[in-house]
Amino acid sequence: MIELMESINYWHWLAFGLALLACELLGTAGYFLWLGLSAIVVGALLSILPISWQLQWVAFGVFSLATTWLWWRRQLKSDTQDDAARTLNQKQQQLIGQTIRLDEDFPAGKGRIKFADSTWTARSDKAIAANTMVEIIDVDGIILTIRAKAC
Repeated sequence: MIELMESINYWHWLAFGLALLACELLGTAGYFLWLGLSAIVVGALLSILPISWQLQWVAFGVFSLATTWLWWRRQLKSDTQDDAARTLNQKQQQLIGQTIRLDEDFPAGKGRIKFADSTWTARSDKAIAANTMVEIIDVDGIILTIRAKAC
């Protein structure tokens, strides 16, 4: 077995890397991408530097872990930003920007308004007269912040 490991050259690493990249094309969602690129990097290093087979495998492991971890960190940051901007299945976020006509006078501070098929606690800096169009400008938990809409 050791003789087999010692006979590995850079062509083997390049072929292994391309095989892993080909597996990635089958739809593995990135699992083989970083492994394949790491194998290609080891093959490139081996073509320049004569390194032992043990160091080749250690380098492959280190490169695989490093590239996978770096990608995971980048993807997590991107997903977190996307989730913050997403409104799908977030009823409160979908309410922002909606306009409604008040059925009754709304006092300054907190009060209740009817929106769609529910009543909501709402807050406003100013008192608003009945039949005024108001816009929902923020949602804090279950409290809507409203303001009179300029005509």
